[in-house]
Amino acid sequence: MYSTEKTSNLAKLDSISQLSTNVYRILGQNPGPFTLQGTNTYLIGTTKERILIDCGDTGVEQYIDCLKKALGNNTIKLIICTHWHGDHVTNGPIPVHKLRRMDSPEVDNIKFDYILPGSIITAPGVTLKCIATPGHTSDHLSLYFEEEGSLFSGDCILGEGSSVFEDLYDYMHSLETLSKLNITRIYPGHGSVVEKGYILVSKTGSHK
Repeated sequence: MYSTEKTSNLAKLDSISQLSTNVYRILGQNPGPFTLQGTNTYLIGTTKERILIDCGDTGVEQYIDCLKKALGNNTIKLIICTHWHGDHVTNGPIPVHKLRRMDSPEVDNIKFDYILPGSIITAPGVTLKCIATPGHTSDHLSLYFEEEGSLFSGDCILGEGSSVFEDLYDYMHSLETLSKLNITRIYPGHGSVVEKGYILVSKTGSHK
């Protein structure tokens, strides 16, 4: 169960939103103090086969219904999860990004494929560069969408508030890595889309 006591002052996010020609956001339907309006998951692409970034909490039927509606007659070719936390990874046995963090009991029944930092994932009109951004978790991955100059930041950078982190040194290094990209827009793991994302990356790094 999730408490919404601390989310009432946040911007309202629709369950399904088209954010660009290539990107739809499907809200995880799991609002709470740690998930804000809910976990953001993203469908990417314009062809029959789509890429899904993050896949929400287990057993949230409203999310599954929204995902099916957003997909329509299309299918999911690949799911990439930004990190091991349950609200991003536990919705089914799925192929998922995982570097080192295999100690969570939530992953026991999930099949993992491994994506190395620097890997390039492509689909028609979509080029995603995988960037290691540890700090929030040791295995955290962000994805740079080259055609848009946008970043799927997972929980490294949020649309509202500040991320929590396991390791401050790693987190600051990750922000430095992201600061070298020309990020026009950030699609965060929680909260609203951030325009002029490079500004938020710079501010976040200077405030820690």
